[in-house]
Amino acid sequence: MAMPRRQRARAIRAVQYAVLIALLLAIVLAADWGELRRAFFDAEVARSLFPDIITTALVNTVVYTLLGFGFGLVLGVVLALMRLSQVPPYRWLAVAYIEFFRGVPALLVFIALGFGVPLAFQVALDRYVTVMLALGLVGAAYIAETMRAGIQAVPKGQMEAARSLGMSHSRAMASIIIPQAFRIVLPPLTNELVLLTKDSSLVYLLGLSLDQYELSKFGRDALNQHRSLTPILVAGVCYLIITVPLGHLVRRLEARAAKAR
Repeated sequence: MAMPRRQRARAIRAVQYAVLIALLLAIVLAADWGELRRAFFDAEVARSLFPDIITTALVNTVVYTLLGFGFGLVLGVVLALMRLSQVPPYRWLAVAYIEFFRGVPALLVFIALGFGVPLAFQVALDRYVTVMLALGLVGAAYIAETMRAGIQAVPKGQMEAARSLGMSHSRAMASIIIPQAFRIVLPPLTNELVLLTKDSSLVYLLGLSLDQYELSKFGRDALNQHRSLTPILVAGVCYLIITVPLGHLVRRLEARAAKAR
């Protein structure tokens, strides 16, 4: 006799759990835990990384990320408004920018700003300015699309009501539409902040002094010095210190937005 649907679903789920447990046991039994401890969990190497990995590398990573996100947010809002403009050249410029920087790897943007622009224009950009521009230019392309979706999600009646009260289009957009759009798109904007945090690892391409190291550069140099993978593991944990709370914040914001709806 055929099994009832509920029993069949339970049996399939039990088989899946059994396969997963078997795979985990096979990995645990096959691993050389002594070698893994020496390679990834060397306590002495880990202790030697502190406090510099926090006071220098982690702090610089946060600073680079915030600089790029701040610039990208401002530029992204401007691009979103251009994208929604009734003036065709504004729309064309915004679309061209968004498509270009969404299609070009951030690696190339860092190389162009770090080496191409100084060679072409004979100017020496400050490292922090270069990082802000590189991260911000790439982030702005994604933020612009996010903001455009948020602005379009605000009911049209909001603009009509503002105009009926005598507000100009620009004042209504700045005072009423954009604040509501920010509340709508706050979760995806936080996701973009997480992505920029990881993209900040490309700063090493610019050549950094010791006091400018971010987490990835710090971990790579320590790896070469100690001949152990422990610095990479510690750097990864430091990234999680930044990204896990942000991910938790995204889930909280999404839950609050869903409850409000």
